[in-house]
Amino acid sequence: MAVINTGLITKGLRSEFFNRMNKTPTFWQDVSTRIVSTSDKEDYRWLGTVPKIREWGSGRLAQGLRTESYTVENLKYEATIEVDRDEISDDQTGQIRLRIGELATRAATHKDFLAAQLLTVGETSGHESYDGVPFFSTTHQSGDSGSQSNLLTYDAAVTSDPTVDEFKAALKKMITQMLNFKDDQGEPMHQTATGLFIFVPANQFLTALETVSATLIESTSNILRDAAKVIAVPYFTDQSKWYLLKTDGAIRPLIFQDREPPEFTALTENTDEGFKREKFLFGVRARYRMTYGYWQNAIRMDFT
Repeated sequence: MAVINTGLITKGLRSEFFNRMNKTPTFWQDVSTRIVSTSDKEDYRWLGTVPKIREWGSGRLAQGLRTESYTVENLKYEATIEVDRDEISDDQTGQIRLRIGELATRAATHKDFLAAQLLTVGETSGHESYDGVPFFSTTHQSGDSGSQSNLLTYDAAVTSDPTVDEFKAALKKMITQMLNFKDDQGEPMHQTATGLFIFVPANQFLTALETVSATLIESTSNILRDAAKVIAVPYFTDQSKWYLLKTDGAIRPLIFQDREPPEFTALTENTDEGFKREKFLFGVRARYRMTYGYWQNAIRMDFT
């Protein structure tokens, strides 16, 4: 949607908004599969795995996907700044443009916030994966997979401040668990421990970074060096919980359902708000939804 033309007042604001938004560092695109949405909601019935390769034998044997499914409705989001006309007239330092820049940063990182929220509440009832149990659960089961868990714990001396050695041992446990996951046909879900991201609260960032960066840990060669990329997530408030995500599959841990991308709009002097109240509005609007993908690509660890 184009910005309403108000001459010098809004000239260049749209360009500045999207330049700032596109340059803001984000992580949501690394952990979510983007699905273009063409309706108010989308039905996901394809989350079961495809058939394994078999000998030709007597010919092709067509097999449908499993019946696990769920429906995800798109949500509408907005953020609007109200500015008094006199503030614009008196603005000699570009403060309004700075606020527009801050709005662009908010728009860019909103999907990061949604992704973090999904991970945070993923072990609670009401936040189910496609198999009908919470996204992080000890009772995942589908077809011939057997019961599986992506909800792990590890004993640490200080739960909010684990040592590098403790973090390393917990990470090894998570990677081993992930490599043992089976799909609904009883086949290995993952062949390699690649495309790994570690999402941690701020208090664990340096410990996690050292775990995957150090050459030696406790005078022992670090076999986990460069095993994963570490992301500090300021939205995490529980200082003992963190997450391992595998992101190089066709379906990632999360799904970004993209219906209408962010649009920037300005309502200024040629509107009722501008004429009667002398209030100018600058805002962003979008429709999308962040939801769960494959639980097998995510493990939650809790230091206990």
